Amino acid sequence: MKVIIIGGGQVGGYIASLLLENGNSVAVIENKGKALQALEKNGLKKECILVGDGTDALLLEKAGVRGCNALVCATGNDETNLAAAMMAKFEYDVPKVVARVNNPRNAWLFNAGMGVDVKINQADLIGHMVADEMNYQSIMTLMRLSKGEYSIVRVHVDYHSPNAGKAVADISLPARALLIAIYEDDTMIIPHGDTVIHAGQYILAFADESSMLELNRLFGAGTN
Repeated sequence: MKVIIIGGGQVGGYIASLLLENGNSVAVIENKGKALQALEKNGLKKECILVGDGTDALLLEKAGVRGCNALVCATGNDETNLAAAMMAKFEYDVPKVVARVNNPRNAWLFNAGMGVDVKINQADLIGHMVADEMNYQSIMTLMRLSKGEYSIVRVHVDYHSPNAGKAVADISLPARALLIAIYEDDTMIIPHGDTVIHAGQYILAFADESSMLELNRLFGAGTN
């Protein structure tokens, strides 16, 4: 997959590293000296870095915007992110445009009419994570999807969980929850019906709000 990232600061640089690790083709557009130095210091190859303004049409075309699968607007300036998103979507018809929201008050602007397919509101994500930590003793929200109706969550299997030591097939999982992976230390398992879930492990799951409550009940310390 070909991805263009506008903004090579801490956020953009981290996204680039993750995408490259997973075999994607990445181009990062950045114009600040310190950020450019950090990108190279962190191992990003020079051919992946373009120096300049992410709203410059010539630079976007040089980065391959006409053939990219996704464009990520990750600068620290909301106006720049919106301008780049509109260019990507309406001038170049980029299939997926993701934009970072820096000021929560501007979040309402980041919508399909402004060229944004997915907005990442950092303040909102952190707020939800704090709230979830208060509400669910064993669950942390990693990412909210589908307009917030579903989330990818990390579930800790408590040592007092009534389902520790049971196989997946023997646990009555909620209908709107899917176990993605089970991991412990450096070992990750794709769960099947005969996979036994042990106390102390972490489960990655896809679930809606009501299913999160049920997963907390199933794998937290507590109630049968």
